[in-house]
Amino acid sequence: MGKAKAQGGTPATVALTRAKADFTLHPYDHDPSAQAYGEEAADALGVPYERIFKTLVAETESGLAVAVVPVAGKLDLKALASALGGKRAAMADAARVERVTGYVVGGISPLGQRKQLPTVVDASALEFETIYFSAGKRGLQIETAPANLVALTRAVTSPIAKR
Repeated sequence: MGKAKAQGGTPATVALTRAKADFTLHPYDHDPSAQAYGEEAADALGVPYERIFKTLVAETESGLAVAVVPVAGKLDLKALASALGGKRAAMADAARVERVTGYVVGGISPLGQRKQLPTVVDASALEFETIYFSAGKRGLQIETAPANLVALTRAVTSPIAKR
């Protein structure tokens, strides 16, 4: 995998470049009428749903938290709360998520957010040499080693996805 250049990049690609992490960018034609952004990316890039991860933001007892789960599954909110030492979590309001992360829904990257939020990456990510996730805008995915994502977000890994 090559390194993308920081100039003209998204905050996510800038973060990876600054960390000198290997990654590959995968652009695709985004359909503005698409509702399932992760599935759209997987289909456009010919990548199994298990290797494309979506970035979700939930409200926990201690504030907002990021969950990174495969598009093949759904977020288990109770498991997310537990991974963060809490009891409850609920999906956060989209407008608030966009304000706090600096990204639009459907293009939220776990990297390069305006504010560093507690992050949990589904343990299934570690089964792959590389995974894909949003580069910070619709129509652009990052492929990198899961260890890069975990290190740069200071994430914990835990089984937080329901298959």
